[in-house]
Amino acid sequence: MFVLVGGSKTWRDRKVYVESWWRPNVTRGNIFFDVEPTSEEFQPWSPALPPLKVNEDLKKLKIYPKLTNRVHTRIYRSILENYRLKQDEDVRWYVTGDDDTVFFVENMVDVLSKYNHTEKHYIGMFSETIKSNLHFSFDMAFGGGGYALSYPLVEALVEQLDECIERYHYIWGVDHLQSLCLADLGVDLTLNKGFHQLDLNGDLSGFLSSHTTSPLVSFHHFGFLEPIFPGMDHPGSIRHIMKAANVDQSRMVQQSICHLRASQWTFSVSWGYSVHIYEKIYPRSYLKLPIETFRPWLPGQRPFFMFNTRPVTRDPCEAPHWFFFDSIEQGNGGVVTSYTRKFPRNLTSCPFPGHYSADPIASIRVFSPKTPKKVGC
Repeated sequence: MFVLVGGSKTWRDRKVYVESWWRPNVTRGNIFFDVEPTSEEFQPWSPALPPLKVNEDLKKLKIYPKLTNRVHTRIYRSILENYRLKQDEDVRWYVTGDDDTVFFVENMVDVLSKYNHTEKHYIGMFSETIKSNLHFSFDMAFGGGGYALSYPLVEALVEQLDECIERYHYIWGVDHLQSLCLADLGVDLTLNKGFHQLDLNGDLSGFLSSHTTSPLVSFHHFGFLEPIFPGMDHPGSIRHIMKAANVDQSRMVQQSICHLRASQWTFSVSWGYSVHIYEKIYPRSYLKLPIETFRPWLPGQRPFFMFNTRPVTRDPCEAPHWFFFDSIEQGNGGVVTSYTRKFPRNLTSCPFPGHYSADPIASIRVFSPKTPKKVGC
């Protein structure tokens, strides 16, 4: 059961993100707005979108005058309001997200299937940046990236939710509040690296080209980052990456390393997103580190991130040739993804003997068999 939160003022720009992953008559859930939308662009509400609900008026709460962040309280109570709709037949999990969260539903199902849904679980991920976690908490899931609550935990939470809001009325952030309420119920966060708050700025390509081996579950903050594909806008980028996701989510941005030793080349494949060619042999232990093409969400001093990185470089032996996902084809034997060069590297070739320039390469095709669900060489 998806519990999504949005607003009438942001929906025009964020609608595309929900449309990209929501599956009518397959996915279940609702999206909660702050007010009933009145403009013509909302009417009639499309059946291809999650059913629209309007949050209850917070002024009925006796704690209302003391609330530090009424917007976040409204967002938090969406869990309770969704539960009261009594639409939960056979529901095992609640998954929360924003109107600019992109979920990979099949991967979400696979991830949650590894946990016992009859027990109390709180599954998500903290922020990518140290400062964001320090400002809020290292023990909370950042809700923009989404988090999952097992249904027994939801049942326990809704009994105490308004009481917990009153107890922690001074807490500003909804996700911080949630972590405190769940801690009081005896449940702590279980981390899963596939949930992505994406508290980053700038060019995300280095991050997506060296994704963790955890299945990709969610993205957030796309509108604050540069479009993830060169030459495309934000809506075009999200629709483009979903072309690959709609064929095989299990492989999405999973990194595989291949070597062509005759040319001293290393290929790094981020399935459905990018391919790098390095004019030198590198091990996976190095290439799994994201290239720091991005900046932290908040300014400050290093260290910025909750993971190790490698710098952008002009060294011709270390700087990759970049190729980005272009198309996907399905055949009897498997799937072929194509990647094209979008810009020249503008460097000399690696100068060591026996190393060859990859400048003439304009496109790359990657064949993936139907099974096993992994890109190999």
